[in-house]
Amino acid sequence: MIKIILVAGARPNFMKISPILREFGKKASEIATLLVHTGQHYDHSMSATFFKDLGIKEPDFNLEVGSGSHAVQTANIMIKFEEICLQEKPDLVLVVGDVNSTIATGLVAKKLHIGLVHVEAGLRSHDRSMPEEINRLATDAITDVFFTTEKEGTANLLLEGRAPSSIHFVGHVMIDNLYYQLSKIEGKAPSTLAQSLKEVLPKKYICMTMHRPSNVDNKETLSRLLHAAKQLSERAPIIFPCHPRTRKNIALYELSSLFSDFPQSHSVVESGFFITDPLGYNDFLFLWKDAVLVLTDSGGLQEETTALKIPCITMRKNTERPITVEIGSNIVEGNDEDKIITLGLDAIKGKWKKSSIPELWDGKASERIVDIIQKLYFK
Repeated sequence: MIKIILVAGARPNFMKISPILREFGKKASEIATLLVHTGQHYDHSMSATFFKDLGIKEPDFNLEVGSGSHAVQTANIMIKFEEICLQEKPDLVLVVGDVNSTIATGLVAKKLHIGLVHVEAGLRSHDRSMPEEINRLATDAITDVFFTTEKEGTANLLLEGRAPSSIHFVGHVMIDNLYYQLSKIEGKAPSTLAQSLKEVLPKKYICMTMHRPSNVDNKETLSRLLHAAKQLSERAPIIFPCHPRTRKNIALYELSSLFSDFPQSHSVVESGFFITDPLGYNDFLFLWKDAVLVLTDSGGLQEETTALKIPCITMRKNTERPITVEIGSNIVEGNDEDKIITLGLDAIKGKWKKSSIPELWDGKASERIVDIIQKLYFK
């Protein structure tokens, strides 16, 4: 029997890990798994119910490193994760994505001569001002087995000199989780909050997320993006679950006047820009899956909207997920207020580019990953 440690540092990581864990669970007689939560991001919604909704066990270890500078956070993760590796002596460490936990635990694994598996490998924005890009490059420099979500990821790894035999194009585990969660909320709201929001919205509405420092830490940029959304909200209401960092800066830059008070009655809301507290994954999915448009600077939403063919405007200058633009429903538009308004109005009118779902985004990526690991380590 081999022992694998799976690492997650934030809520989106658990969504990527969960379908892999469920598949490993089917092989429990051959593969032992341990789930490590680094605690990189504190999230009050990550209760026992959160893990139950994902269909996985609660973490075996929580490092509780909390926030801090990139150096402090990375160092604390490394120190605490090394103790677990020395205690548990895993055969493999599996990491996902591009957060500080990904590179920190990857470095520990390799310095202890433990095999390293990277899921969602090879993605590149080619923008080294993004901390996530540094994490991606550094992690892939030391990884043993790469699992890619799109063929461009595979091409990037080959250009960087990785052995073809170590790279496996399997599709996207985030889409596995999306389909799993959609099946759970089919026909019913996850919560009374999600239900009450949905009841007052018309057929055409917009969902929005924004949290990246490049967008929310600069008054001029944040103001420009919010004013673009405000203009669109006059044609279709916008629901904006707001990240704490973004909300803090909205207050700091005195931009709160852009938002409307959400109605207490259940009359249909035809227009308005409504800010809410952060929503749980399924609550927000229940809303955005039927939206006419999603505005975001997130990475995951670019992919999930592509999987459901929902128009998406990415408020960034670049993307590490080019397939969502090349064949998907995503358009990367930076922070140009006029262009965002023009594109948004097109989406509201039903005018959007033709899109398709990327190859192997079929909900079975985790099955392929587990099968390949079995073949590699059970020869």
